[in-house]
Amino acid sequence: MREPIVEIRELWTTFPSPEGERVIHENLELKIETGEILSLVGGSGTGKTVLLRQMLGLEQPTRGEIRVLGRPVAALAQKGAAAHIGMLFQQGALFSAFTVLENIAFPLRELKVFPPSFIQEAAMIKLRMVGLDADAADKMPSQLSGGMVKRVALARALIMDPPLLLLDEPTAGLDPESADGLCQLLRAMHRDMGLTVVMVTHDLDTIFELSTRIAVLADRKVIVNGPAQEVLTFEHPFIHDFFLGERGRRAMAALRHRPPDSFTSS
Repeated sequence: MREPIVEIRELWTTFPSPEGERVIHENLELKIETGEILSLVGGSGTGKTVLLRQMLGLEQPTRGEIRVLGRPVAALAQKGAAAHIGMLFQQGALFSAFTVLENIAFPLRELKVFPPSFIQEAAMIKLRMVGLDADAADKMPSQLSGGMVKRVALARALIMDPPLLLLDEPTAGLDPESADGLCQLLRAMHRDMGLTVVMVTHDLDTIFELSTRIAVLADRKVIVNGPAQEVLTFEHPFIHDFFLGERGRRAMAALRHRPPDSFTSS
């Protein structure tokens, strides 16, 4: 049996507050298998993005263990987590003073081991991989649409071909057409590159279209973790309100009527 790509054991996350210690995660357990697309969903304040940042090594839990690729995430971060984990931040987090190509190339350039010609070629390959042409290479972030910002940030997250990709609200702020295009791109990359994807999102269309499993954060832990149909039958107020309300029913109906080849990439 293969080792999970991410394994979280007995994780506690606490923050100080005026009333005393605030507990976000309490004995949280989660395993993420290689090759899946796992969506993390939960209400406000349940620590979804905090958990992503902990997987990346940007934040440390109060106690417990996170292992990525069989190693403690703290050890992975010390050796350069970008080689193993790509991260697409909610607003893209592009460097405003860098061009598109410079943004994509940044993780490779920081290694200081590759010649400039190799770095530029690798960045151009990733630029085209996310559906942008060479004309975008010299643009500044301020010249990009919201959808282009997300694609450039995705190219940067994948510049070192990491096996694990973390997405924080990937379709937030996008119009429906741009969101659909990004979902198609992510599905194609997941298929063609063998990526494992962990995604935080409130977008029900994105959840139903991309997820192989859904993990629901509530009551300070993962209350259910499985395929969509299994999650929908779990009795909990958040699941009822989030998935089974009008928006949830509309998203599921749209998915059932979508052509089977609608996610393939040209």
